[in-house]
Amino acid sequence: MSDVALTRKVKRLYRSDVRRARRLLRGHTRKTPVFHTDIQGPNGPVPVTLKLEHLQHGGTFKVRGCLNALLQAREDNTSVVLASGGNAGIAAALASALRGKSCTVVVPESAPHTKVAAMWSHGAEVLWHGTTYAEAHRYARELAAERGAMQLHAYDQPAIVTGAGVVGLEIEEQVRGRPPVLVAVGGGGLVAGIAVALGLRGRVIGVEPQGAPTLHAALAAGRPVEVDVSSVASDALGASRIGDIAMEVAQRYQVRSLLVSDDAIVMAREYLWREFRIVVEPAGATAVAAIQSGAYVPAAGERPVIVLCGANTDLATL
Repeated sequence: MSDVALTRKVKRLYRSDVRRARRLLRGHTRKTPVFHTDIQGPNGPVPVTLKLEHLQHGGTFKVRGCLNALLQAREDNTSVVLASGGNAGIAAALASALRGKSCTVVVPESAPHTKVAAMWSHGAEVLWHGTTYAEAHRYARELAAERGAMQLHAYDQPAIVTGAGVVGLEIEEQVRGRPPVLVAVGGGGLVAGIAVALGLRGRVIGVEPQGAPTLHAALAAGRPVEVDVSSVASDALGASRIGDIAMEVAQRYQVRSLLVSDDAIVMAREYLWREFRIVVEPAGATAVAAIQSGAYVPAAGERPVIVLCGANTDLATL
């Protein structure tokens, strides 16, 4: 049996699907800028391009996928249910408000108050259930069935992935050549979307906390597996299993996975603030940590693109 066959059967996504998402999202989301600079690596300055996706509406790339899903949905679906540790809930609340739908977000007890407050600010009902994302997701599924609501998935749904993939199309337009793209991985929606957008000609590298290695463990096993999650970035990269869509895409497009320590993530986050006055959450700094820690060493003449994926954080922790 092939490795792909070991995952549940998923719809294959292609660049054309991401291009469709871009057409739907035009005028609804920001084309976030890029910033060419150097960041400090173990052996001196490293030329990089930062994709400033933390400037997206709601402070997270996830609004792209949620809006894409709602724009494709039937008009008679008036309510939305989603489980989230934070950013997907913010994105779903914002997207639902823009589309005139009610939104309920089920969060685990560990969800940060800063992110819950952002959900409330966009009019969402927030329900606490369980201690992990997986427990919250199971309850959200039951709740959606009970209410006849549209259920969104934080990362493992075709429209969510292709919406996130528009980030990849933007990078392609904004950056010359085909540099590697470093992307933080939780459930895998963003890394999968960008890999689908760039196709076989792209080089996409997932970066994960050592305490939440969902893609790394799945690639080693040849299939999605459950992992223990314990990381400073777990409120955003807190999935305990890589999504099936992300697994299929990672195998098809040979996406690599690198691991970084929590200390490296914290240092990268502090560095972005100190040097550039860029405020991101720990997940938003995870891909930067790969360069700073030496987990990824660019080839001579290479300028990797680093996606800063989210900015929903408590400023007091900087």
